[in-house]
Amino acid sequence: MSIQNLWNNTAAAITAIPRSELLMLAIAAMVVGWIGSALIRRKVPMGRLVRTASTIALAGVLVTVVLQLSRFDPRLEVAVPQLGLPEQVVQGAETRLAMASDGHFWLRAELNGVPANFLVDTGATVTAVSSDLAALANLHPRRGGLPISIGTANGPVAAQIATADSFRFGNIAASGLDVVIAPTLGETNVVGMNLLSRLASWRVEGETMVLVPHNPQTALELR
Repeated sequence: MSIQNLWNNTAAAITAIPRSELLMLAIAAMVVGWIGSALIRRKVPMGRLVRTASTIALAGVLVTVVLQLSRFDPRLEVAVPQLGLPEQVVQGAETRLAMASDGHFWLRAELNGVPANFLVDTGATVTAVSSDLAALANLHPRRGGLPISIGTANGPVAAQIATADSFRFGNIAASGLDVVIAPTLGETNVVGMNLLSRLASWRVEGETMVLVPHNPQTALELR
């Protein structure tokens, strides 16, 4: 990882802190906890109450973070409705992708109606988009979301969680899909396992990737 990439990623992470209500709440709760501990040492009656309130707030932040991250894995989504976030649905009909000359599988998709190229990366946990595409697609970081770090070929990249109203390609349509916005990702957008794992199956046959949704529908039904 180059010094420039390291600097850009660090700057992006620091810049994201004031925009994350959840992270600011965690920092405030820790400060309150330190104040409570100091009051306890000075035998101030309210000290224990202050520290308890801080502990409860930190526990709430932790639960919220775990529930948000659990949306990346469909096996863990049983607890997600408590957050009031939309259900993540992937439906449609079988879609086949031909291998490109670079040996990768690429697809042309529409994110909230905005067309863009995506690399299908089975090694990526989550679908990720550049900040430029996010702006065009009117995709904004989730309020109360926590900045996360995703791995790329150039090392870790700071990113923020968002939810796409619609994501369509081939004969497949997804709604309510969680994606991450990575300002330092560059121009390569990625389809990750949080979408692929919601399919009935996906496989590679020679130089073709076959994507099969649950409960296949016709293109007409998806309109």
